[in-house]
Amino acid sequence: MTMSANKRDYYEVLSVAKGAPAEEIKKSYRKLALKYHPDRNPGDKQAEEKFKEAAEAYAVLSDPEKRSQYDQFGHSLGGRGFSGFEGFEGAFSDFSDIFGDIFGDFFGGGRSSRSERGRRGSDLQYNVEITLEEAAAGKELSLNIPRQETCEACQGSGAEPGTHKVSCPECRGSGQIRISQGFFMFQRACPRCQGEGERIEKPCRVCRGSGRVEKTRKLNVKIPAGIETGSRLRISGEGEGGRRGGSAGDLYVGVVVKEHPVFQRDGEDLHCEIEIPFTVACLGGEVNVDVLDGKSSLKVPEGTQSGKVFCLHAKGMPSVRSRARGDLYVRVKIRVPTRLTEKERKLLEEFAKLHGDGVPEHKNLFDKMKDGFK
Repeated sequence: MTMSANKRDYYEVLSVAKGAPAEEIKKSYRKLALKYHPDRNPGDKQAEEKFKEAAEAYAVLSDPEKRSQYDQFGHSLGGRGFSGFEGFEGAFSDFSDIFGDIFGDFFGGGRSSRSERGRRGSDLQYNVEITLEEAAAGKELSLNIPRQETCEACQGSGAEPGTHKVSCPECRGSGQIRISQGFFMFQRACPRCQGEGERIEKPCRVCRGSGRVEKTRKLNVKIPAGIETGSRLRISGEGEGGRRGGSAGDLYVGVVVKEHPVFQRDGEDLHCEIEIPFTVACLGGEVNVDVLDGKSSLKVPEGTQSGKVFCLHAKGMPSVRSRARGDLYVRVKIRVPTRLTEKERKLLEEFAKLHGDGVPEHKNLFDKMKDGFK
């Protein structure tokens, strides 16, 4: 490939191999363009030259036809060459097509247009805390939501009723202005109208031209039965009002279920722990157990050991997706009395003798006095 004495190889300029794919070429150019752009290097002639060199290389290598010619003939192009940026201006006739995705934010929104004026309002997040019982039964909450709403006086236009917006004289209604730097041209949002393309001659007295006003809206929100901590309810269109006629955002209600003093939750199942008398554990019986909606009876078989877990079917949490309900798992602990009457002690000692437990015989005060005279 014949090389010009005054120009570097385009592949070398962009630091890519000759067979590099288009995406790699674009990525490399993006990096160089951001590094050497004149706006980032004011007064730096060397950076400006490097920027132009990279731009020229990209204009050729990003065009399949020009790249093919360059690969065959180099800078000479059969005597015609690429000098003077032949065909290069055409590559930059629409700046946004080539650089919009690269410099969008850097140039203050080069792609802003009239179609973007109606902007959607922001989403809002509101958190609520409910009890486990409320989560099980479902609940309707009344919420007071402070938010920006579309001004009713001007219908969100920002202009005083009866007046109209006028086309911005700076950008002639396009919302953009063109800036030229030598051979290079790019677009940016019009600073006079902020990219709107229109100006308000007489602002609305209610919203002062913003198109929105601060209000507190009362909303009734239904919390479905079975909801869990971390769930979010989306209420469409109840966020902040849009700008310049844009749609309203959404309201998200985040739910936190408080910890319960008795029950621990595991999805749709509940767990709890109760104490039962040791006599019931030995002989069997029936005890009452707290459940979310009251009391329930639990049958305890004789010989129940401490730590035994029983399941009460469908006494847990409802499912938000179906009519099914979880279970309640009850772990029992045996309650041992700390004080015994003489009669109770005698009976237990007889019981211990029958089982050969080796419990020492208890002596009352009279027995102790008799032993003292022996």
